[in-house]
Amino acid sequence: MQKITPFLWFDGNAEEAMNFYTSIFKNSKIMSVTRQVKNGPIFTATFQLEGQEFYVLNGGPQFKFTEAISFFVNCETQQEVDELWEKLSEGGEKSRCGWLKDKYGLSWQIIPTALGKMLNDKDPVKSKRVLNAMLQMDKIDIITLRQAYEKQ
Repeated sequence: MQKITPFLWFDGNAEEAMNFYTSIFKNSKIMSVTRQVKNGPIFTATFQLEGQEFYVLNGGPQFKFTEAISFFVNCETQQEVDELWEKLSEGGEKSRCGWLKDKYGLSWQIIPTALGKMLNDKDPVKSKRVLNAMLQMDKIDIITLRQAYEKQ
C-alpha cells in the first residue's frame, strides 16, 4: 500500500472517470469498487495508473478540481506525448506548455523527459533557448525543443 494516495472527488461520474483513465494508460487496473446499493453507482473505488494508486469518491457537487493540483506525466517519446495529449484532452481543454484539462476538469501536464534534461543543462544559454521555445507551445514538441537546444 502506498503511504500517500491522491483522492479524487467527483460529482456522480467517478466510475466513468476511472474507466476513462484506465483505458488511456497501458499499465493500469481497477483495484476495488464499493457501491452503497448492489448494481448502483460506485461510492468509492481504487485504481492504478502506471503503478500510482488513486482513490475516487462520488461525493457530490460541493467541490471542483482546479489547476492548483495537476498530474505530471513523464513521456519518453513524442508518440507518447501526442497520444496522451489527444486522449486526455478529448472533451476537455488544451492549454499552454503541456498543460490540459480533461473532460472532468482534472489538470494534467504531458511532458517529455527530454524537456527536463535540456532545461537543466549546465549551459544557461541552451536552457534559456529551450525555455523560450517551450513557452511558445501548447503540446510540447521534442523536435522543436532539440532545435532550440542545438542552435548555434
